[in-house]
Amino acid sequence: MADFIQQLRDQGYNVEELSDGKIAFDYQVQFGRFLNQTIKLGFIVPGDFPLNPPSGPHISPRLLPINAEAGNHPLGGVHESSGFGTDWEYWSRPYPNWANTDRSAKTYMRYIEHLLQTA
Repeated sequence: MADFIQQLRDQGYNVEELSDGKIAFDYQVQFGRFLNQTIKLGFIVPGDFPLNPPSGPHISPRLLPINAEAGNHPLGGVHESSGFGTDWEYWSRPYPNWANTDRSAKTYMRYIEHLLQTA
């Protein structure tokens, strides 16, 4: 987890370490319909990072309607985020083909940017 946090800090994010492997930080959306909106991104970082990435973003305030049904991005797989609180939602968006990347926080954040751009 420390490696993931340091890589995010190296990108300029002010990462707050929470309990139980959770982190959160402010993020300004750069693309898409949420352009220029400042949100909080939260991740549960697995202990084996960089072997595995976080499973998906936790977001506050909520941007999409809760829809726990399996389905495609953007509307499927949006859940309550019990781990972060009532103002948060969890987007179940596992990183595709993580093993075929450089397994860095920078690569993971590019994926999160893509998700926000296409939401």
